[in-house]
Amino acid sequence: MTHTRIAGVGMVKFSKPGQNEPYRVMAAKAIKLALSDAGIEYKYIQQAYASYIYGDSTCGQHALYEVGMTGIPVVNVNNNCSSGSTALYLARQAVEFGAVECALAFGFEEMQKGALGSHWDDRESPFDPMLNKLSEISTAPEGPLALRMFGQAGSAYIEKYNANPNIFGKVSVKTRSHAVNNPYSLFANKLTLDEVMGSPIIFPPYLTRFMACPPTCGAAAVVVCSPAFAKKHGLTNANVEIVAQSIATDIADTWTDPMKLIGSEMTAKAAKEVYELAGMGPEEAQVVELHDCFTPNEVITYEGLGLCDEGQAEQFICDNDNTYGGKFVVNPSGGLMSKGHPIGATGLAQCTELTWHLRGTAGKRQVEGARVALQHNLGLGGAAVVSMFRKV
Repeated sequence: MTHTRIAGVGMVKFSKPGQNEPYRVMAAKAIKLALSDAGIEYKYIQQAYASYIYGDSTCGQHALYEVGMTGIPVVNVNNNCSSGSTALYLARQAVEFGAVECALAFGFEEMQKGALGSHWDDRESPFDPMLNKLSEISTAPEGPLALRMFGQAGSAYIEKYNANPNIFGKVSVKTRSHAVNNPYSLFANKLTLDEVMGSPIIFPPYLTRFMACPPTCGAAAVVVCSPAFAKKHGLTNANVEIVAQSIATDIADTWTDPMKLIGSEMTAKAAKEVYELAGMGPEEAQVVELHDCFTPNEVITYEGLGLCDEGQAEQFICDNDNTYGGKFVVNPSGGLMSKGHPIGATGLAQCTELTWHLRGTAGKRQVEGARVALQHNLGLGGAAVVSMFRKV
């Protein structure tokens, strides 16, 4: 086994629902960008993994056929909000274990306006057990699934560690300050702490509108290959390797508080496995892209990834250790909060951003001296995917 290389990356700028092209068109554009970045033709792709959650079966084939029809295996991946990283995980496995030399992971989503909802209300929901458990262990008011779960997790964090609720607003301010330098970000205007804390409350008592990511449409793609394939074809951009990846799912006896219900335990488990596989800890990373669908999740994830000790996220934020000049630069892209969260594309867009930083091509938002990067992508229901990348 040898570490899989990231040969090419590509993404389209995300857009608001109703302002997007069809998913087929967005996905094809992202794939072509990734192929061009890698410097290879589509005929060299031996397997493809397509991630999305809103769409009929074989949407992946429909999108990929826009690029070419070569008869390769295409696997459609639905792992909720971690679908993009799950597709990358599968593509990496195929290369790393020698099934193929070159594979493609791509993701896309056409989303609707408003809070996320299920399109399958004629059958059991996989979230029913989680919501029932949340009702048992908390007094969370009713509301849409994601708002209720992440909002109550934020409240639980504040209560457990006696933290100032404005830390959620400070994360929003930090994230928007990064987005200003990202031409791919949907929102690129700065926010003040007063603006964030004073925006409409969407889930009481702490969660405001500027602490939540917007529903968006878009696509991203990543080409991975073996080092031998990169050498054979003279791929000069294949200088980032996937050092380690892990996918963790829920453990029954950890559903004991709202933070664990939204994946803090899964995150910690996946992170621990990645650090063991990589032989490196989080302190080796300079840049991090993590799943900030709501800013409370970013705060909780700092601790799950080991960027700071348990209960120390407030100090971590106040010391500016989550931004330029601090210990880590977290979400230099502006994160899901600013860039948008077209679910199937998100994990691959995170990988694209980190690859640009490790290559030194991230423009004004470049993290200087970036050699190791950490990625976190979370899906309720559940799956947490943690990945570590390194410049070679």
